[in-house]
Amino acid sequence: MKRLILSSAALALPGVAIAILAIPAKRAAAQSTIQHPLTTQAEYGRWQKELSNWGRWGKDDELGTLNLITPAKRKQAAALVKEGFTVSLARDASAAKEIDNPCPIEWAMTMDTPGTVMDRIGYPCIHGPGTTHLDSFAHVFFDGKMWNGAPRTLVTKEGGAARNSILTMKNGIVTRGVLYDIPKLKGVDYLEPGTRIFPEDLEAWEKKSGAKAGPGDAFIVRWGKWARRAKVGPWANDDAAGLDNSCIPWLKKRDVALLGWETAGYSPQPAGDLPKSALHNFVLEILGVHILDRGDFEALSAAAGARNRWEFMLTISPLPIPHGTGSPVNPIAIF
Repeated sequence: MKRLILSSAALALPGVAIAILAIPAKRAAAQSTIQHPLTTQAEYGRWQKELSNWGRWGKDDELGTLNLITPAKRKQAAALVKEGFTVSLARDASAAKEIDNPCPIEWAMTMDTPGTVMDRIGYPCIHGPGTTHLDSFAHVFFDGKMWNGAPRTLVTKEGGAARNSILTMKNGIVTRGVLYDIPKLKGVDYLEPGTRIFPEDLEAWEKKSGAKAGPGDAFIVRWGKWARRAKVGPWANDDAAGLDNSCIPWLKKRDVALLGWETAGYSPQPAGDLPKSALHNFVLEILGVHILDRGDFEALSAAAGARNRWEFMLTISPLPIPHGTGSPVNPIAIF
């Protein structure tokens, strides 16, 4: 059995009580759901065998479910372009250190002459909360292995990733994207941290919107992090709403090629829950689904809502970083 290699933060009960009291009654009612059991460690361990995509595209595969993005799928995506209207899914890079961006970019001008100016930029934390980025399979591990059973020893501090690096996606990703706008489903501006999104929520959105993610698609889920930040300001501990672990079999069944979200995992978490990164790590390493992490979907939500069109052509071009475990990206949706 493969074990998840990470630790879970302790749940601060007083903080939970304060957060609940701060939710307006209307919003709390809109987000209330029936009680759902937590995914157990036994279920999680069993799924690692039953749902694994290891070997599906051969023992040497490094693309995972990106294999499902065929030329026909790209043509289908291109056919969705009716207006040529484009919108970014990325958060603006920030050099300001804040409570929710503890590892900002490094930016400075390096030359200033009458005829030329130059600058430099550095990403000391590509996988940090302040950067919209694409995760490669060399990012996390199960029992000393990454995607498709490749050994952890192929990733070193000195040499980076000798396998499953971000360079496998140098030719870019072009596919059909589908936005699941859960606040719009609930009739609120944003969800509150700790809210768990369940398969029935995703399917209720499909019924409401008429759009459904399937094989080879990019599944984009919004809970409204940036709408909440605009209203209440930044907050600590990366508390967030997110997909419940019960969505793992749902994602396997849908066979999506890519998962995009604003944050990985939900918190505060109920007592006895799996670690916050359980779904993130499972999807990336066991299902072989690359993750678009820390996106900003506010402009996408507005554009899709104005058109009542929740599917679009999506393009993502990571930087060609040899041996890199991830890359900053600026994904573009085209309507």
